Amino acid sequence: MLLPAARIAIVDDEESVRKALSRLLRAAGFAVEVHASGAEFLRTLQQQRPQCVLLDLRMPHISGLDVLRALQQADAHVPAVIITGDDSPETRAQATAHGAWTTLRKPVDDAMLLDAIDTALRASAARVGG
Repeated sequence: MLLPAARIAIVDDEESVRKALSRLLRAAGFAVEVHASGAEFLRTLQQQRPQCVLLDLRMPHISGLDVLRALQQADAHVPAVIITGDDSPETRAQATAHGAWTTLRKPVDDAMLLDAIDTALRASAARVGG
């Protein structure tokens, strides 16, 4: 069961991925913000913090790992669901070490993604509330 009205940030340099994920999440009842780069996303954190971020790892200039590091340094407590074409054990280990909730391989299965977001949101809410 999905938590209603949570704000989800999508950070991916591929426009087609951003559009597809945005449609899926809006249809599931989430509020969605879309960012074409890690730098763009990080600039918005002071004004608006999402409850969860879908984050591509391989982006130009500022990688998804750089974004994860910045979130850790800012003590932002925003669960990150990684969506990547590079689903190697090393990539998963690096993402987890930098605070990622989980890593899903592109193209991502809709049901698996929604479940990962729901689980991350619930765990984050329990940590904040507990």
